[in-house]
Amino acid sequence: MVAIYNSFTRKKEPLKSIDGEKIRMYVCGMTVYDFCHIGHARVMVVFDMVARYLRSTGFDLLYVRNITDIDDKIIERAKVNNESITELTNRFIEAMNVDARALGVLPPDIEPKATDHMNEIIKMISNLIKKNHAYLGKNGDVYFDVSSFQEYGKLSGKNTDELRAGERVEVQKDKEDPLDFVLWKPAKAGEPKWPSPWGEGRPGWHIECSAMSTYCLGNHFDIHGGGQDLQFPHHENEIAQSTCSTGEKFANIWMHNGFVRIDEEKMSKSLNNFFTIREVLKNYQPEVVRFFILSSHYRSPLNYSDANLDEAKASLTRLYTALRDSKNESDFDIDKNYITKFNSFMNDDFNTPKAIALLHEIAKKINRLEDKNNQEYMVLASTLKKLASILGLLELSPQDFLQGKESQNENNIDDNYINNLIVERNNARENKDFDRADSIRDELKELGISLEDSEDSTDWRR
Repeated sequence: MVAIYNSFTRKKEPLKSIDGEKIRMYVCGMTVYDFCHIGHARVMVVFDMVARYLRSTGFDLLYVRNITDIDDKIIERAKVNNESITELTNRFIEAMNVDARALGVLPPDIEPKATDHMNEIIKMISNLIKKNHAYLGKNGDVYFDVSSFQEYGKLSGKNTDELRAGERVEVQKDKEDPLDFVLWKPAKAGEPKWPSPWGEGRPGWHIECSAMSTYCLGNHFDIHGGGQDLQFPHHENEIAQSTCSTGEKFANIWMHNGFVRIDEEKMSKSLNNFFTIREVLKNYQPEVVRFFILSSHYRSPLNYSDANLDEAKASLTRLYTALRDSKNESDFDIDKNYITKFNSFMNDDFNTPKAIALLHEIAKKINRLEDKNNQEYMVLASTLKKLASILGLLELSPQDFLQGKESQNENNIDDNYINNLIVERNNARENKDFDRADSIRDELKELGISLEDSEDSTDWRR
């Protein structure tokens, strides 16, 4: 049975389908006004891993990840770029999809956009006003009344009195309580707008997710996920407005992946220490980045550094090297004992570090075999590939990975150039010209190419 740490109850709980048939999961996606950064990569990879594993064990999963295509940052960036909001968001949606595909992230089943769900958003706000959970402020904004929801703060563990005491001293005349948050804003000149009972305007950020999730999955669904940075206030606000609108429990299990840190510092634009996925993929193969993300437990902080990515590359390389002699291992059975171990780790709140350690255990066993053509090797190789594929790993041929075929590094050296140098080196060795052979090896080493000689051939990898 799969047990998941529930951020709401702060304990692991068994995953049980509400309707006895399908698991319904909603994950807060990207706000599309810029290229995705490594923090976004973690969200995409983590919940892709969750989706892959649940499906591999027989769950019927409906996975929804939204797109926020209207908010303050999007409006401001479009103005700065002197382009329409649609042009901006479409461009970065495509960029996001390119990055996701590179990282082996499968598309969600449904990917709703906020601008396509204005009717649902307006309906939910109207319902909140009708039930006295929201009101029209003096400035024309519609606010959610936090005091009307007694369980506010339960997800994040925050005390509302302490939150109010921590608010700025100046009086906020437009809303009744400093904790109240915006559901609808009147349009300003030149901004996008939609008609509503409260005048032309646009929604606040929090209400978008409540409207999209309940529209796609129903009022009460199984899993709600996202980054830890969204726990407060975004997810806290989602719970309040969704529960008050529908009168039902919102989500059974709340999952939050940990923060990404850069060289042990919190990633932040203000510190100028954040990296886009595209910047990272210039220096590392996409699967190395995915492996790096999954090497840490999803709830733990993830420390991004060149040293840690280099370590991930070396570790993934060891797995691919163990499969270097594999050919048609898919025709063979897999070792059920390893399947059982793998599932036991993943069932325990998706413990990918232990699952990856098991992959290395299988690889070591493969490397100890002298005969790479017998059935034991084929079964182990088949098992290694099968289990890794559940994590979205070892998806390339060993040769392609070891030779850096998926790397987006612009300085990659042409394969033909490398192969020609290897032929020249082998000829030099046959002619006892060891000085020339050594100089070629040194030249290739300077280019980042590692050679591995066997009795009758030379393999290379970047």
